[in-house]
Amino acid sequence: MPVIEHLAELRLRLIISAGALLVAASFCFAQIDFIRGLLSAPLDSVKLIYLSPPEAFMANLRLALISGFILSLPVLIYELSAFIFPGLYRHEKILFAVVLLGIIILFTGGILFAYYVVFPFAIDFFLQFAAERLEPRFTISEYISFILSFHLAFGVVFQLPLLTWALGKIGLLTSEFLRRYRKVAILIMLVLAAAITPPDVISQLAMVGPLVLLYEMGIVMVMISERKQLKQSGV
Repeated sequence: MPVIEHLAELRLRLIISAGALLVAASFCFAQIDFIRGLLSAPLDSVKLIYLSPPEAFMANLRLALISGFILSLPVLIYELSAFIFPGLYRHEKILFAVVLLGIIILFTGGILFAYYVVFPFAIDFFLQFAAERLEPRFTISEYISFILSFHLAFGVVFQLPLLTWALGKIGLLTSEFLRRYRKVAILIMLVLAAAITPPDVISQLAMVGPLVLLYEMGIVMVMISERKQLKQSGV
């Protein structure tokens, strides 16, 4: 396909993606009370406030755009795949599909784990500092920033198996190296959990447990990749 046709196709797919995002964001803005209630559910009786006239509107708009982006992801992923796939070989298409599916599953798993397991512990810990003359009040914009960054961190951390597999596939990591330094990795996980979770054992174990499991999954994925490479080389 000539370059001009490639650019025309890219333009069409960008227009479709932008349209899908706009429609999804508009729908989410109409359902903003439900979405905000979903995010503020861990707060129990604590109410969100806003300190300036436009703050609530801007926070709702930002939340609608982010929610719309998530809602329109199937369309965005399809348009991206449809543009890239024709230029790939069969094995590259399979690899692209597997990696993309793995990223989606692991990222979703990280967000769900953070929302249902870790985040409630974190909020309970921060609310313990309330006192007779120290009442908790969170602004809508700061709370949205906090909860989104918190869950995004878990979504990224849950990519660990894919990262180790990719590094193993290009020869930067081996399963033997990962097994040898397993104790060092667990120690790093404990330090990381202590740094980003409330200072109680339950929250830290809730963070470390999945990280250890993801690390072991990474070792298994690297081992599978190594065996395939050995078979292909005829060893």
